[in-house]
Amino acid sequence: MASKSTNRPAQRGSTSCFACQNRSRSEWCQLQPADLVLLDQIKVCNSYRPGQVIFYQGNPSLGIYCIEDGTIAIRKSDADGNSMIVRLAHPGQTIGYRAYFSREPYSASAEALSLTRICFIERTGVSRLLEHNPSLGLSFLKRMADDLRQAEDSRLQAAAVPVRSRIIHLLLTLKERFSEIDVHGKLTIHLPLARQDIASMVGTRPETVARAVRALQDDGLAEFRGRRVVLLNMEALLDEVEASY
Repeated sequence: MASKSTNRPAQRGSTSCFACQNRSRSEWCQLQPADLVLLDQIKVCNSYRPGQVIFYQGNPSLGIYCIEDGTIAIRKSDADGNSMIVRLAHPGQTIGYRAYFSREPYSASAEALSLTRICFIERTGVSRLLEHNPSLGLSFLKRMADDLRQAEDSRLQAAAVPVRSRIIHLLLTLKERFSEIDVHGKLTIHLPLARQDIASMVGTRPETVARAVRALQDDGLAEFRGRRVVLLNMEALLDEVEASY
């Protein structure tokens, strides 16, 4: 994929790492107060609008990114330019760290799916933090091991779990961040993904997703209206996922 420059962020600002509510569940929880002071000094915090790209596949790694708020799609493209979302990243997660540690170009692009706030730590700053606190490096090593395990689990699920159950599982995951109760008291998800992206995330073709969507509607479990999904029977959806996983 041709190298591109990143989109200009919507805003810039500064948020203290001491007050960050996500730090306790991220790799950065290993940092001591003196390290947090250093991190506050060297990081740059930017806000991105939906659709803006944080970094592009094939570009050199300049540092790593910590998500403060919002949802990020990690998207890979093949030699023909076909693109697919391989995973979603959420607040408290760090992205771009594998390219940093491997000293290779980014193997995927990162795109904001919602209003997103991200803190960027450039390469030399990360190196200083790792020198001051080796346990930070061990946390990233554990994260890479967890990522590998999750990738193996995903391949197993793609072979063993029915497509319909995978779609329900994805909808329930998106529900945590993209849902609201509408005026009729129904739980409604505002999908940040196109049907093609949903297909890539559950490991199937868009036509198969369309058939599964029709089946869910026919069974009275969900109602799809473009990118709006009304969950009509949460208990039945949860039971079906639990039975498959």
